[in-house]
Amino acid sequence: MTNAWFLDMGAVAVLLIVGFYCLFTQRNLIKLFIGVEILGKAATLAMMATGLEKKNVLVAQCLAITIIVVEVCVIAVALAMIINMYRHTGSLDIRKLTKLKG
Repeated sequence: MTNAWFLDMGAVAVLLIVGFYCLFTQRNLIKLFIGVEILGKAATLAMMATGLEKKNVLVAQCLAITIIVVEVCVIAVALAMIINMYRHTGSLDIRKLTKLKG
């Protein structure tokens, strides 16, 4: 393992910590969603760094592009749901989502 890989994994660890911190401390839907996206970027960075270390850069790039395409679809659906929740509750606080019970 090279020093660059350990540096990349350190960046992944920082991104994971920030992402989980957002998920565990925030109550705003947008901030929670940003935390989920940060976790996704950490996974993509880990995959790219490992692909570079194992000399499989092309495979890692193909997987990263696939993950990015899936994340774009998830972003579109999640933001549409967040906008719909805001229209019904008038707030982005997750504690107000009890009004959405069917």
